[in-house]
Amino acid sequence: MPTQLTSEISATPGSSFEATSPGGSHATSASYLERRAWIGEYFDRTASAAWKTLTSDAPVSRVRATVRAGRDQMRHTLLNWLSPDLHGVRILDAGCGTGTLAIDLARRGAEVVAIDLSPTLVDHARERAEEAGVSIDFHSGDMLDPALGTFDHVVAMDSLIHYDLPEMIAALEALAPRVRERMLITVVPGTALLVALRAVGRLFPKADRAPAIVPISERAFRTGLLGSRVLDTWGMVRTRLIERGFYRSMAISLHHSSMGGSSGAAASRRS
Repeated sequence: MPTQLTSEISATPGSSFEATSPGGSHATSASYLERRAWIGEYFDRTASAAWKTLTSDAPVSRVRATVRAGRDQMRHTLLNWLSPDLHGVRILDAGCGTGTLAIDLARRGAEVVAIDLSPTLVDHARERAEEAGVSIDFHSGDMLDPALGTFDHVVAMDSLIHYDLPEMIAALEALAPRVRERMLITVVPGTALLVALRAVGRLFPKADRAPAIVPISERAFRTGLLGSRVLDTWGMVRTRLIERGFYRSMAISLHHSSMGGSSGAAASRRS
């Protein structure tokens, strides 16, 4: 799901996001469902045009140029953590946006399932994939939908960062039983400024706000991972912080213990 742009655009969401399918039984707490609806509606009805521009080669403002550069660097980081030859590998792009990462994965030979809450962005991603000459199974809906099947890897680039830590952990718990090897995700480490801006943003009416980016420190994420019985066979083995102007996000590679990852997030290395 698109990120980091939310501080620049004022959202005017309606009361619900009807296009989003619940997708079966998973992390369906009331808070998760409410935030999912808000995120989906915002990116489908308010930010889709801006996001299409940001993820293209079109001219953008200096601020958005730093976001574009940061996202490009993050995408290349996640791609570099996967094999250059992905033939026979099934991957879920969870929060595919306009499809840039999904297309990169498909070009490496992966069988890609790409999903986003915004039907508008998915339609645009499908057009881009057709232009690129790659085959991708696109869906609009919830990334946690068990009907999507099982995967070798899941990549969730900047798509979980709008959820509080308990909701993020619950989402990973819903995904983990259907992932054989890796879950590559991102979190936004908190800074004093980001925490302050989030606090100020809560003073405004919800209809005037974009979905907030939730700052989560690496230490807090580790603690959440260690406290999960579902994720106790997953190790947090690699991290990398990407900072480019207004973009700040940390890549995290979670490996299933069958791959030799350290159980319970006890070990990691930076790259």
